[in-house]
Amino acid sequence: MRVSTERDRCVASGQCVMVAPMVFDQDDEGMVVLLNENPGEDAREVVEESVRLCPASAILAVD
Repeated sequence: MRVSTERDRCVASGQCVMVAPMVFDQDDEGMVVLLNENPGEDAREVVEESVRLCPASAILAVD
């Protein structure tokens, strides 16, 4: 799985960080920071949940 983010779409809700802190973080303005663009299969469920929960659709995950 490959994860990407669109920081210009991010609205700093922090949902991704709460669900998958091993993959996402937030900068000083609260904007998404991608920590791991290739998380292992064990992170698939939380990454997919982060994609669903993002109110700005700023996260993309593809196989």
